[in-house]
Amino acid sequence: MIGVRDIARGVTALSVAVPTRELGKTGERVSCIGMGGFHLGVPEDPQETTRLVREALERGINFFDNSWDYLEGESERRLGHALQGGYREHAFVMTKVDGRTRHSAKRQLEESLRRLKTDYIDLLQLHEVIREDDPERFFAPGGGIEAFLEARDAGKIRYIGFTGHKNPDIHLKMLEEDFPWDTVQMPLNVLDAHYESFTRKVLPVLMERNIGILGMKPFAAGQLFEAGIVSAREALRYALNLPASVIITGIQSQRDLDQAVETATSFRPLNRAEVGEILAKTAQVALDGKLEGYKTGNLYDSTALNPQWLVA
Repeated sequence: MIGVRDIARGVTALSVAVPTRELGKTGERVSCIGMGGFHLGVPEDPQETTRLVREALERGINFFDNSWDYLEGESERRLGHALQGGYREHAFVMTKVDGRTRHSAKRQLEESLRRLKTDYIDLLQLHEVIREDDPERFFAPGGGIEAFLEARDAGKIRYIGFTGHKNPDIHLKMLEEDFPWDTVQMPLNVLDAHYESFTRKVLPVLMERNIGILGMKPFAAGQLFEAGIVSAREALRYALNLPASVIITGIQSQRDLDQAVETATSFRPLNRAEVGEILAKTAQVALDGKLEGYKTGNLYDSTALNPQWLVA
């Protein structure tokens, strides 16, 4: 295995410990496990974030999630710092902006580039498409799509996608727009199949169009542990068994990193009986959506903290 110091010295080959998958039709290959952006800003010591990011790269994780509004920009700043010194070229960096208008999306993108200390972002996504009018706002004259396309033409971003966690029907509405999406991000976990299911409604459309599938919230924002029905490893295995390009999970400690890498490297496809057993165990607690608060409540709607960016 190639060490972090070797990467910094310019070694181009990375560890292949974590398997890679194709990112839709982009031609990119990304690690099947990705590092959740919000959690990068959580460790009390920023140096711990740097250490975790660099060890993740060493062990084969190359996909890094982030967003303009995570922890008031701290997550982006920490990732930008961690990727200095020769690490950036080995990382596939994704971030998200809230701006639904050309003006606000452009301003946020420029801030993200400065925080991340990079002159390009591999994947830029519209954050939290969770409102019925989000597609209309984004694609209206003067809408955010104009900033995305201008940035891609200028070489500031490479690929374009969107994300959301509320209602799969809003995802489908976004996909009705005449636009060649590179990626779509959504919750994929053992609860999702039972309530307002992205797995059942959106996943088949993305597969048919060969759009890169980004799974998030494999632990249902921690609620799976409250229910105590499946273990973290079972939950990750189930998510990895879905036809996603990458499963994004929060990694804010050595234990989190070890668990993610070990689960990914030892993964084998689940058979129909194993999938059925997991879904049967989770069906009763998942039917009303209470454990998926990001679908049924507004606690996880981070764009609501900066509503001015949706219209400015």
